[in-house]
Amino acid sequence: QVQLVESGGGLVQPGGSLRLSCTASGSMSRIGVMGWYHQAPGKQRDMVATITNDGSTDYTDSVKGRFTISRDNAKRTVYLQMNSLKPEDTAVYYCKIVTYYLSRQYWGLGTQVTVSS
Repeated sequence: QVQLVESGGGLVQPGGSLRLSCTASGSMSRIGVMGWYHQAPGKQRDMVATITNDGSTDYTDSVKGRFTISRDNAKRTVYLQMNSLKPEDTAVYYCKIVTYYLSRQYWGLGTQVTVSS
């Protein structure tokens, strides 16, 4: 059974930084794309950043230049470094992985990020 466990969320002041981590465990085939998504209250879940298994990245426009996604394939872990945080970044952040073969998708349970003074 595949599990994704996120960590690193919390309360931070505007302009602050947080680093999210998500580690996959369990039996699965080779991991393809890994990504972070966020969902604010009353809104849909949207893509924040993704990274392929060869390191290609993609970001939503609102976080470009502030957030950095990275991965450690040996540890089956994806990271999201979030700098210059803004109140509008407040949301639950979820990680998602897609297997390289069969494109199976797995989601974590989410971690809350709150940006407030």
